[in-house]
Amino acid sequence: MSLDNIAIVLVRTSHPGNIGAAARAMANMGLSDLRLIEPAGFPGAEASARAAGANHVLENAQICRTLDEAIADSGFVVGATARPRSIAWPSSDPASVMTELLARSQAGKVSLLFGREASGLTNEELDRCQRHVRIPANEDYPSLNLAAAVLIFGYELRRAYSAEVGSADGEIDRSVPLASAEQVQGFFQHLETVLNEIGFLKSPSVRLMRKIKRIFSRAPLQAQEVNILRGILTSVQYHNPHGKDQENDR
Repeated sequence: MSLDNIAIVLVRTSHPGNIGAAARAMANMGLSDLRLIEPAGFPGAEASARAAGANHVLENAQICRTLDEAIADSGFVVGATARPRSIAWPSSDPASVMTELLARSQAGKVSLLFGREASGLTNEELDRCQRHVRIPANEDYPSLNLAAAVLIFGYELRRAYSAEVGSADGEIDRSVPLASAEQVQGFFQHLETVLNEIGFLKSPSVRLMRKIKRIFSRAPLQAQEVNILRGILTSVQYHNPHGKDQENDR
């Protein structure tokens, strides 16, 4: 059992002090893989000061330009959000989701996403997540400081780790690799192309595609499952006389 495969991803953090405080929270709970998407004022003295000795987390942090880059190697992605969305996605309380995240991490890399201090994660960024998780805070004042949110989820991960995940050990086959976020995104793009070619999508529909993605996000896809699904899509394209004649880019 290990926490090494769990990446904490901070999306466009605007205050370097919050990066340092988040690194400190990670170190408190035994997490070390920090990934930063276009951080403001980092690296810098303020982040280091707020890290309070967790410099190893900051020094090894990966700075990424896009979300795709940050989660490319992750087979399971959880997005933290402070507000409910119009289209419900699979979610549960923080303890349950973090227990699942820990269990999934034993099969490969996983990521936990945190959004901007002012606005959180966008709908498009949440579309890349298999689970959404929300801290059940006071509804009149639900917004938490970024580092506080990292600490709460880190605590739930640490607690699940200390309990050795319990029954989740028997539910997840860790011998079969999960599809990476890049592979899953390639499948979704392929699926949308085919649905357009066969006329299922009469016009571009972000809302409908979001619902379709939700179906495939109820459980993490294995790499071989993505290959099978894309093989089916390629066969549909081959036998569809109105579809585009294109090469299989799997």
